[in-house]
This record gives sequence, structure tokens and C-alpha cells, in this order.
Amino acid sequence: MTDPIEALQRLREGNARYVANESALDITDARRRELADGQSPFAVLLGCSDSRVPTEVVFDQGLGNLFVIRVAGNIVQPSQIGSVEFAAQQFGTRLVVVLGHTGCGAINATIDELRRPDKEQSANIAAIVSRIRPSVEGLLDQIDDPEELAHHAVRENVRFQAEALRHGSTILEYLVDRGDLLIVGAEYSLQTGIVDFFDGVPG
Repeated sequence: MTDPIEALQRLREGNARYVANESALDITDARRRELADGQSPFAVLLGCSDSRVPTEVVFDQGLGNLFVIRVAGNIVQPSQIGSVEFAAQQFGTRLVVVLGHTGCGAINATIDELRRPDKEQSANIAAIVSRIRPSVEGLLDQIDDPEELAHHAVRENVRFQAEALRHGSTILEYLVDRGDLLIVGAEYSLQTGIVDFFDGVPG
């Protein structure tokens, strides 16, 4: 069981290797065989489905290190909460990262929908937008510049989803209150490759 602060540091170090093109990924046959009978991931990553943000690559983590959940807009729904509960209870994973990214299509789609509602929008896409909407709609009257709006919307959505995890489950809330689980929010830059941990990170 990895301490959450130590786990956070491992992610930071892995991201630094990725940015420096100094990967140390362990994806060998020996490692695969070693994991065949069980796993003990040191962190849960709830990230976006965007093909430009492959979580294990971004943090330079090999087989068995991360318990990854990916969904457009890195939104929190019951299935994601259940997945986090599973990792925390079954594997003793003590760090959860909600990872957003610059240039997020789900965020942009939500902004567009709020400004120009589409009556023919798929009900399934609408379900994603509805999860992002509360974190974005308050910004529309405050920020005029489209790039600045998108930047703040990505971060507000990360904060909103991280908070939804912290309080969306009695199991997770109990673990967080006891100090047995740390839930933080971060943003990945498509331009630089750098991950900025900005929400819920201990001082």
C-alpha cells in the first residue's frame, strides 16, 4: 500500500520523465507474468477519453501501476464512483487523481450547448454535458474571451468532479475523512505535456 503523498510524487516524477523523453516504462513479458495473479495499483486516474492524453504514457507508468478510468470530460457518474470504491477497497489504493486537459472537446461542447442549445443533440451526449454544465455555466457571464473561458472551464470542471468524488459516496467520504484516501485534481497541457496538480493537494 503506497502512501498518497508518495504516490503523488511518483506521478510527478513519471510526468517529468515523459516531458524529458526519458521513459522508464516497464511493459516487459516478465512484468506481465508477475501481474497475472493480482494487482496493487498505487493510484487511480479518472481522466478524459481524449486520444491525446494516454494516462499511463503521460505519467510514464507501466503495467500494474495505475487503475485507469477514462470517460469524455472526466465526469463522475455512479459507475466511476463504484470503480474508485473498488480500487480503494480491493487494492488499498490511496490516491485518486481527476485529470482534465487543455483543449477538451467535452468542455467546448458544453460551452457551445449552453450558448446555442441543440434540440437534436443525442441523449447520451446530453448526459455528459449535463454532468459538466454545473461547473461551466457560472463562468459564461464572467469571462468573454473564448480561450480564457475554456481554460477556466477545464479547471472548474476538474474541481467539480473531484468534489463529486469526495462526497458522492459514503465509502469514499469515510476514507477521505480518515486520511486514508487523497483525491486531487490536475490539468494536462496538450502543448507542453506537463501535468499541473492544482486542487486538493496538501500544502
